[in-house]
Amino acid sequence: MRLRNIKNKEEIYIVKNYKDYVGKWNTLFNNNNPIYLEIGMGMGKFIVENALNNPDINYIGVEKQDNVLARSLPNIPEGINNLKVIRLNALEIDEVFNKDIDLLYLNFSDPWPKARHHSRRLTSNIFLSKYDGIFKDKKVIELRTDNEALYIYSLESLSSNGYSLQDITFDLNNTMPVRITTEYEDKFVNKGNKIYYVKAGK
Repeated sequence: MRLRNIKNKEEIYIVKNYKDYVGKWNTLFNNNNPIYLEIGMGMGKFIVENALNNPDINYIGVEKQDNVLARSLPNIPEGINNLKVIRLNALEIDEVFNKDIDLLYLNFSDPWPKARHHSRRLTSNIFLSKYDGIFKDKKVIELRTDNEALYIYSLESLSSNGYSLQDITFDLNNTMPVRITTEYEDKFVNKGNKIYYVKAGK
């Protein structure tokens, strides 16, 4: 499905032949800089601002919904050389990356509140096992959410899968008021919601 009205940016930023780069994503960027991946990039505010502020880091955003992706591309300024986007279901993540990624962002992922859906959470055992193969060396995950239940679940899941919880906060807006935020984050903060954050590594 071709995204309308954004033909040029679609051709520049969306990687359609992504499986051609498995294990060699650095060749797409033509450098050996670290690669940071965001699953569920939404409208792109977080990853675009990070790419603009950190030209020595390469960024890849994953989004599975066409309508969201179509709305995100106009927000990408032309000329950003360290940013690419993939239209992908996160379940396929281990088919696209193989020892390519230095850091993974999970920002405001769907909390899947019903118990029978917990395996769909991006910090479930299923997904954490998939992530194991995508990292170059050390595995680093940063998570933000406004959902306390998902946060507690994620802390437990990360710990049980061998991750050390290096940085934990139950109120990111208080501990880090100045930061690059996502669209959802801005809405939640304006509503007075707490933002939960953890950085975990193994």
